[in-house]
Amino acid sequence: MRTWKPLITLGAVALVLAGCSNEAGPTPKGSVGQATSPYALSVKLDAITTDGCFREPAGSTPRGCAKYVTELGSVPGLAREQAGTKHPDLVATANDLDKGIGAYRDNHCDTVPQPGGACTTALTAIADSLRSAKQLVDTQLTNH
Repeated sequence: MRTWKPLITLGAVALVLAGCSNEAGPTPKGSVGQATSPYALSVKLDAITTDGCFREPAGSTPRGCAKYVTELGSVPGLAREQAGTKHPDLVATANDLDKGIGAYRDNHCDTVPQPGGACTTALTAIADSLRSAKQLVDTQLTNH
């Protein structure tokens, strides 16, 4: 019986190794090319608008808002995608949001330690545009 033990162990190891491959399961599908629903965009906007940089842009430290601005990076494109040709006001708001994000980045606000100046102006513009986008998404897209 002792001679079977190594063979059984070797067989079990071979089965385990045969089950391992380069892929542990199905490859997850990316969201590239997949449209985001108005509801999903609304949920994203709800989450982003809880950030202190949105709620109080004038009192926020610009460099402390870098993650918030990064999270906003996809919002203008998603809003434009949802707006299509039926909601040009949402496209305009998405463009304004893009401009605010660009101003934050162009002024290197992620390194500015004190509120004020161009960075606070950018954060305020972002908050205003985001507020408008949220209102438009919630009323025009998710209710129709």
